[in-house]
Amino acid sequence: MLRVARGVLFAMVPLELVLLVLLGSGVALPHGVLVAGEVCVLAALVLEGTVAFRLYRGARRDGAGRAAAVRHAYRTIVPVQVRRIMAFDKDGLVSLWMFVARRRHGVPAGGVGVPYSKGQTAIQLAFLLAMVIELAGVELLLRAVGAPEALRMAVLFVDLYSILIVVAVIAACVTRPHVVTDEEVRVRYGAFFDLRIPREKIASVRTVRNYNESGLVRVSEGRLAVAVASQTNVLVELTEPIVAVRPLGKRVEVRSVRFYADDPDLVGARAVPSPA
Repeated sequence: MLRVARGVLFAMVPLELVLLVLLGSGVALPHGVLVAGEVCVLAALVLEGTVAFRLYRGARRDGAGRAAAVRHAYRTIVPVQVRRIMAFDKDGLVSLWMFVARRRHGVPAGGVGVPYSKGQTAIQLAFLLAMVIELAGVELLLRAVGAPEALRMAVLFVDLYSILIVVAVIAACVTRPHVVTDEEVRVRYGAFFDLRIPREKIASVRTVRNYNESGLVRVSEGRLAVAVASQTNVLVELTEPIVAVRPLGKRVEVRSVRFYADDPDLVGARAVPSPA
């Protein structure tokens, strides 16, 4: 029943969005189609509510408090991948506010923030400019062909939200640097990735430059790479494997970590292995 509820949850959202766009665009849908669509949505809501209540009641029987039981039901129904994507948006918007306030996230007193955003700023700004041009072009095209107002507003909203997310990603990379403290080396990429490496598990830190990294976060044979503009320039070798959580929630064991820093020498000077 839980699998069915998850599948229905994924199907319900796009179905409702399609109906809203069609209705807003002035498309005359048969009455039977509208009734069937709304019945499906209502049935899906009843199913989700039933499953959530059973999970909540089971957690309460096991001694969980109300808030904990609600969290348990939510985390059980909504897959971890969806929860993490929602967290990306939330953390990105928080980072945008921090960028405006000129604050940094997760850099404690005595810790050193190591930026990594300069290596990709030009590419990100070029991509952002292309999105703004695309928004203006699509708006002019829709006006030229006489598209309904509701359709134009829906497309405009999606484009504006996409631009906001890109700006939030840029802000997250600026406000969430790598962090080196006496206890750990924290390797990050915006709101998408966060790995804490205890200092006692670091065997060595070296400057090793790679310019052909593939993907943002990649793991191959226990070697983790967190690239910026296809580059890494810091290699951390570990004394024993640690667990890293990939952007969509998959957990993997890694024995070495490669990442990019604007000033790799700063990492090497601060993140030397502890005397122990």
